[in-house]
Amino acid sequence: MAVSVLRQAGRAEGVTIPLLRRRALLMLQALDLPQAQLSIVLTDDPGIQELNRDYRDKDKPTDVLAFAMREGEASPDCDPDGELLGDVVISLETATRQAMERRRTPLAEVTFLLAHGLLHLVGYDHQNDEEEREMNTATRRLVRVASTVQAKKKGG
Repeated sequence: MAVSVLRQAGRAEGVTIPLLRRRALLMLQALDLPQAQLSIVLTDDPGIQELNRDYRDKDKPTDVLAFAMREGEASPDCDPDGELLGDVVISLETATRQAMERRRTPLAEVTFLLAHGLLHLVGYDHQNDEEEREMNTATRRLVRVASTVQAKKKGG
């Protein structure tokens, strides 16, 4: 399993690249994807709005976008020894706002968004009630698994 995390823009309290990488690895392990490769991009509202506009024709910010490599034809850049799942792009700005609204930490919200985006990469969707129930159950399961990795306390 390989996870790359790129911070393009934005900050969120408690969200660090090493911690997010460890949580993503636990999620991939829980999904039984030992050869998977995943890219996570952390950005701000203008960054995700541009992607949302360009790829989904929605000219507004959103919380998370998932760009799956499994869709369409195989890329010549794919590693034959590992499956390139795709990219999960998270707006730290929107995640922080949603965390406040949902009365949870920014890290908890980003972990939720990562799980949601990752599930889209492996084929989950929420186009109807049944799919939404299945995806919500799987999201909660991944969040529980990933949340076993805590941020390191300062000074200890």
